Amino acid sequence: MKTLCKTIALLFLTHQLTTTTIAQQKNDFTLTINGTSTMHDWEMKTSKIACNATFTFYEDGELGGLTLLNFTMPSESLKSERTGLDAVAYKALKTSKYPTITFNLKSATVSKQGTVIICTGDLTVAGVTRTIDIAGATQVNADKSINVKGSKQINMRDFDIDPPAFLFGQFTTGEDVTISFNLTFRH
Repeated sequence: MKTLCKTIALLFLTHQLTTTTIAQQKNDFTLTINGTSTMHDWEMKTSKIACNATFTFYEDGELGGLTLLNFTMPSESLKSERTGLDAVAYKALKTSKYPTITFNLKSATVSKQGTVIICTGDLTVAGVTRTIDIAGATQVNADKSINVKGSKQINMRDFDIDPPAFLFGQFTTGEDVTISFNLTFRH
């Protein structure tokens, strides 16, 4: 009888902690990179991103976790309003040799309220991989889509990228860039 009661209690507890995993598809993504130069600030954008994510939800519908996130984008999908800037950026990113930028999740933590996800993962840019931490504000919408917004400042030299110079070195970009993202996952 004791064993039966323990088994029932264990099953009840397991049921209360059960999560549902949902792989997301039909997504809307935008990524923006902002930087500075001695001439003017600059911005490059893309929405050409392939991303797979698996979110975990508690039975009550609250976001419980993120167990998979991988992200790939063509480096040359980043575009500014100036084709000359694009060409300089592609050269700095070594796009002919390394045509993609990727991120692969190692671990993630979701806040108790499910409103912030902190991810640790490997970011690969210009053939160099570095482990970074990045945080995103999350919102689960009425249609069960999940929106994640955030930004991360990185130093180009951390990825062995020399800040681009143009007009024969007369103008140079700053070493730091800010990557901002707005990702909406739908299933």
